[in-house]
Amino acid sequence: MSAVAWIALGSFFVWVWLLLGQGFFWRTDQRLPVRRDPTRWPSVAVVVPARDEAAVLPVSMPSLLAQDYPGDAEIYLVDDCSSDGTGDIARALSARCGGLPLTVVTPGEPEPGWTGKLWALRHGMALARRREPEFLLLTDADIAHEPDSLRELVAAAGTEGADGFDLVSQMARLRVTSTWERLVVPAFVYFFGQLYPFRRVNDKGSRTAAAAGGCVLLRAGAAERARIPESIRQAVIDDVSLARAVRRSGGRIWLGLAERVDSVRPGPRLADLWQMVARSAYAQLRHSPALLAGTVLGLGLVYVAPPVTLVAGLLTGDVVASAAGGAAWAVMAGTYMPMLGYYRQSLWLAPLLPFTAVLYLLMTVDSAVQHHRGLGAAWKGRTYARPEAAPEP
Repeated sequence: MSAVAWIALGSFFVWVWLLLGQGFFWRTDQRLPVRRDPTRWPSVAVVVPARDEAAVLPVSMPSLLAQDYPGDAEIYLVDDCSSDGTGDIARALSARCGGLPLTVVTPGEPEPGWTGKLWALRHGMALARRREPEFLLLTDADIAHEPDSLRELVAAAGTEGADGFDLVSQMARLRVTSTWERLVVPAFVYFFGQLYPFRRVNDKGSRTAAAAGGCVLLRAGAAERARIPESIRQAVIDDVSLARAVRRSGGRIWLGLAERVDSVRPGPRLADLWQMVARSAYAQLRHSPALLAGTVLGLGLVYVAPPVTLVAGLLTGDVVASAAGGAAWAVMAGTYMPMLGYYRQSLWLAPLLPFTAVLYLLMTVDSAVQHHRGLGAAWKGRTYARPEAAPEP
């Protein structure tokens, strides 16, 4: 057989393994567990780190204020040195909309060794702990919640013990409107699920741990045992780091796709989406050139080789190459269709996944280049020159 045929066969067998042996990552049926309402609704503190979020707060904040929650709940918005009046807008929305009590605090610039979001969370959580809440809901300023979101999250967490969860996280449905969002956003969640299969995360016997930082319900006792956020203060990929810390401390975690929690942050341009991925991609690889090289080769074999070997086989009359390449591409597209369905996008986008994978490969390489140029992870006017990757379990 030709070298092209061997590459095509290798890619095909990798896709068969991914289809059956990677925790069924492509399925989208991991949704919030349904439990009976508790006999007593525990108290909850909602902590919202916010930096320059004036554009999205008028959409997201009213949804938090309007939470229909039977127990005690209050909101702490941490204005992380915003320059656009974020804190004032939050106060004005609270005065106009009413609902849950809102406290706005400004902690100042982060101390050395802290990323901005975790510095903000530290102050919000410390303020909330004075009221001794039983749960903390950590949610981003661009996340909009349906009125029963908090109620469902707390019910899903259950009672503390063998059957309950210490961390319940939903991956908010990201906005998909522009052409670039259609190409990049569903693939972002698909790739995340491939790295951290939700079924494995939710298996209490598994070592796989992950969370989605936009919506994390955390039991207060579990946060103290895991020393959150001090134990992960330098993490750029803070959600995965948080989940790993909780699991290492003996906590049980759950992660799934959201149906009633949505991101309202627009990202219509490729540049916006590029920055979203590139700011943490190299940190995910622990800033390792060897892992970067392996990732480039792996993405090439898994995502680029199928269409390339199919076309090469058809042009040269290599039946094995064209058949294996076509079969690998078909399996790839088939595993992507459930995610496209979840995002209500045309299934005809599935064959374009190799193109999107090349974009992600370029974003990852750019992330490494920026790191080695000393620019590190840049986000909202701050640059973390030497950020640490999420710690291993």
